[in-house]
Amino acid sequence: MRRDELLDAAERLLADQGGHALTLAAVADEAGVSKGGLLYHFSNKDALIRAMVERLIADFDELMAEQKQESYTRRYICATFAAVRSGRLRRWAVVTGAAGDPSLLEPLREAMTRWHTEGLDDEPDPMAAQIVRLACEGIWDVGSHAPDLHSAEHLGELERRLLTLLA
Repeated sequence: MRRDELLDAAERLLADQGGHALTLAAVADEAGVSKGGLLYHFSNKDALIRAMVERLIADFDELMAEQKQESYTRRYICATFAAVRSGRLRRWAVVTGAAGDPSLLEPLREAMTRWHTEGLDDEPDPMAAQIVRLACEGIWDVGSHAPDLHSAEHLGELERRLLTLLA
């Protein structure tokens, strides 16, 4: 079984049953592997959570790299909306909620610092860029907790408005 399939199983458990359900035995059962098969990839629950957090960061970095916009903040906006539309951001809430140990979220804190500071000096209006990036955080949060709240049309309008704020 591939590592990503095990992470998918852990995320399904978190989304469906909450953090209390995240045990190595439950993840192995959800993935259809032995506990030993799971332990081959993740030595303990903290390693599993850390891997989920790292995958979330890598997924968003990948979305950022795929964007063809000219500025970092414009790429950030487009990546955020691409993630919301695809449902990829929905995992953020369940994974970060599972991390009982604050040190497990340290990679996420580092990524957030990078995402919210990188390229600001190159923006025509750095304060507007910061405001827009923070608005994207709100969109991530709403997209994680209430994914059906906004229609595709409404998300498109929100994205256009945020891009316009940078003009």
